[in-house]
Amino acid sequence: MKSQSSNLNHLAIIMDGNGRWAKKRFLPRVAGHKKGMDNVKTITKAASHLGIRVLTLYAFSTENWGRPTEEVGYLMKLPALFFDKFMPELMAENVRVNVMGFLDELPQSTYDVVMKAVDQTSNNTGLVLNFALNYGARRELTQAVQEIGQQIQLGELSPSNVTEDVIEKHLLTSQFEDPDLLIRTSGEQRLSNFLLWQLAYTEFAFTDKSWPDFSKEDLTDIIEDFSKRHRRFGKL
Repeated sequence: MKSQSSNLNHLAIIMDGNGRWAKKRFLPRVAGHKKGMDNVKTITKAASHLGIRVLTLYAFSTENWGRPTEEVGYLMKLPALFFDKFMPELMAENVRVNVMGFLDELPQSTYDVVMKAVDQTSNNTGLVLNFALNYGARRELTQAVQEIGQQIQLGELSPSNVTEDVIEKHLLTSQFEDPDLLIRTSGEQRLSNFLLWQLAYTEFAFTDKSWPDFSKEDLTDIIEDFSKRHRRFGKL
């Protein structure tokens, strides 16, 4: 089954509500994160079958380090659990893994796991599963400004030649087109420091479903709604 809209190439999702899902069931928060990890596989396969080219998932923000130490420790172990369990299916689906964020700050074991997954899937030509891991949009933009400023200081670039294209080349998403659609689960309606530049003309969809409960049918319904929208990009 292909995407209902040929205009949906890049889908971004803020996977919210794992902790609340667990709390409602009188389970520890890590149980919600485990269930949410399992759902990544489900939604990745569904997105691939719908013809989506890039799926960017907000997995861990630069602010999430402020959570309880035990929870952060478990979140840093999730990539190993995910790839150990699902790598055969990702390969069968021809999925290419990409990871963006400030990766040098990850625990070495987490870094090694994600980079191994990137390497293992590097020749795959299907959907790109792009994890935003230790990612924050304000920090991304700050880094881009610093890099451009350094180029100006070295005389490699004139301030008058700093265009949107130049800025985008310094963003962590430089290899991708901007998202066409952003979905946030669990009822919250905010961006939470996610892709602030890239979402300028992205369509938004919010659902009260928590991420562990968000199904491929929910995804299909939202994409069907998206296909009926008229995107004007500031024009008529």
